[in-house]
Amino acid sequence: FFFSSAVALGRAQVLQEPSAETTKGTAISINCSYPNKMSYDYIHWYHQLQGRGPALLLSTLKDSKELRDPPGRLWVSADRRSSALWLARPRHGDAAVYYCALGD
Repeated sequence: FFFSSAVALGRAQVLQEPSAETTKGTAISINCSYPNKMSYDYIHWYHQLQGRGPALLLSTLKDSKELRDPPGRLWVSADRRSSALWLARPRHGDAAVYYCALGD
């Protein structure tokens, strides 16, 4: 049961760990940081299942949010320079590449 995250570069630098791994039902946190984030940049999290295109999971400007499917939460640091996507009870079908991105 493998989770992967990718580094994305745009007008703002986005840094993620290269990979993370867990087992079915064991919570996992996928971290992302953005040292050059502008105050108006939204934080977007996507996932890409094998053989499919990227799909938006959720977006936020600054607030932490609940994630319904898969169950979990997006946490945003007080300075908004990092976030973490926490998956509470990942299933086999949640194994994917997870991306964080900044944008409008």
